[in-house]
Amino acid sequence: MHWWKVMAALLLCSLLLSQSHGASLAPRQPQPQPRSARQRRMTPFWRGVSLRPIGASCRDNSECLTMLCRKNRCLLSTASA
Repeated sequence: MHWWKVMAALLLCSLLLSQSHGASLAPRQPQPQPRSARQRRMTPFWRGVSLRPIGASCRDNSECLTMLCRKNRCLLSTASA
């Protein structure tokens, strides 16, 4: 009976050692993220903090405090013709 306990203990120890040997602690190589064409979304906090004042340069309406980007400038109101 003592023989079986020794064999079971040795088997258990060898299983545990093989598990720890197989588990690598080296960091994995990061997977490259696919480039997407859509613009990054900002949280409402950063959207409010990053809005540009009147007269600043802009690319689209979402960048301006007034939400009016005309001729690459943030405007107060639309030009009346």
